Amino acid sequence: MLFVDANPGEGPRLHRHPYVEILIVLEGTSTFDDGVSKRAVRAGELAVVDAGQAHGFVNNGPGVLRQIDIHLSPTFITEWLA
Repeated sequence: MLFVDANPGEGPRLHRHPYVEILIVLEGTSTFDDGVSKRAVRAGELAVVDAGQAHGFVNNGPGVLRQIDIHLSPTFITEWLA
């Protein structure tokens, strides 16, 4: 599990994991990129990323983005795509 505190404009570029990841936005707004399209994920919403799915996000709001990212794996494995 990762606790994310991202300032405006911050976030990881496209990457993928060989396991499911759940992103829960606690505060702010994240622009979630699944490698094909982008959508806003706001406080109280979540995004579920399938194993092997390209994804990334950026804080597109004026304040801090607070998010919990749950990696459904005992080890953290990331393949950076961009």
